[in-house]
Amino acid sequence: MRIIPAIDIIDGKCVRLSKGDYDTKKIYNEHPLEVAKEFEAHGIDYLHLVDLDGAKSKHIVNHRVLEQIASKTSLKIDFGGGLKTNDDLRIAFESGANQITGGSIAVKNERTFTSWINEYGAGKIILGADALDEKIAVSGWQEESKEALVPFIQKYQKKGVEYIICTDISKDGMLQGPSFDLYRKIIKETAVNKTTGGPSGVIDVLVPGVKLIASGGISSFDELPRLAAIGCEGTIIGKAIYENRIQLKQLEDFILGK
Repeated sequence: MRIIPAIDIIDGKCVRLSKGDYDTKKIYNEHPLEVAKEFEAHGIDYLHLVDLDGAKSKHIVNHRVLEQIASKTSLKIDFGGGLKTNDDLRIAFESGANQITGGSIAVKNERTFTSWINEYGAGKIILGADALDEKIAVSGWQEESKEALVPFIQKYQKKGVEYIICTDISKDGMLQGPSFDLYRKIIKETAVNKTTGGPSGVIDVLVPGVKLIASGGISSFDELPRLAAIGCEGTIIGKAIYENRIQLKQLEDFILGK
């Protein structure tokens, strides 16, 4: 399972929110590049970078932060927040994003998001499926849509999406543990049949249909092996790192298989 630390950006600074509420903003570092370099120094290869100003403004804002981190580290960055147009997407990739995450756009403009999957490939476009009470939330979690979570994921699975970031908003930033049952449900309901051969002949088996990245609520290191056992392809960790609930050395050892 991939370990993916998160850096959320407001006004160019590294912050964290609770349940997506901008009024709960807490600044952890005024220099996101310093944070990214520290992650890299501990053997971490991936970064989840969120433009919270962009999510609120409905267009990319903090692409300079993305460009700085991408050019001065070797981290593979998935970038999200405010990506609404083809121009936003172009700026994100030109600024160094390895992947982008689209959430609101996938709800509000299905045609555009589908065109991105077709143009850039499923490996470059992540579906952001962030939900409250299993209903998709949009616009920096300021709005709740009528889209039910699992059918929403299944719809885009049929369109070729491979990577899904799912955040249970009720858990995000609360340090109360992730939504294990929700992730089990998603993995079960998106599984696909695969025919394979074995000693006893050809059999049909269920295999994961999407690469599910868990996000929200991680509070202790012990939760990571449990998420891996469920079948999560990756997990995003934010406040637990910044509040020293999980040490970077622990993550380094996990990555190395110690």
